[in-house]
Amino acid sequence: MGRKRREWIPHAYHHIYARGNNRQNIFCDSIDMMEVFRLLTMIHNESSISICAYCIMTNHYHLLLKSEETSISKVMGIFNKRYTDYFNQKYHHVGHVFQQRFNSSPILSPQDLLQVSKYIHRNPISTKKPMVDRMEDYPYCSYQFYKKDRTPLYPFMNMLELPTSFILQSEKTIQHYCKYVEEVPESIQY
Repeated sequence: MGRKRREWIPHAYHHIYARGNNRQNIFCDSIDMMEVFRLLTMIHNESSISICAYCIMTNHYHLLLKSEETSISKVMGIFNKRYTDYFNQKYHHVGHVFQQRFNSSPILSPQDLLQVSKYIHRNPISTKKPMVDRMEDYPYCSYQFYKKDRTPLYPFMNMLELPTSFILQSEKTIQHYCKYVEEVPESIQY
């Protein structure tokens, strides 16, 4: 019996994530991290993807990605295959790099898009031992561009989507989005 087909909604962002096999580190240094962005840029140039939030951790990644022309399965199949080839060659590794094929969930409401982006952006400070003191200091997460109000170097980044997801016009700013991400509800314990 074949695997269940991935749900692909072309106009929606999808929360996509994958982890290293046996939870091993698969992004071991800054060169590995830069390979991620090189691959995403290359895929964007071929398929015009849009990413509004990302976080690349040492053993997993999160993307909020939209692909209107090419299925999510094809886009991520290319990414995971090319990164696996890169990793195996660089580290003389044999076998699986990723624990399983990527996970994907379409995000169907603006409120869910905000919630998932907040989860993604808080990843570097949500680990048992936070990787940084402030989210914007983690260099492999898109939050730095929102907080520091900097234009990303990557052509696939869409920084307009998240702030405009708020209901009230007065809240549709990058500053309000950053305030939202930095608020920790009392019920959430990191």
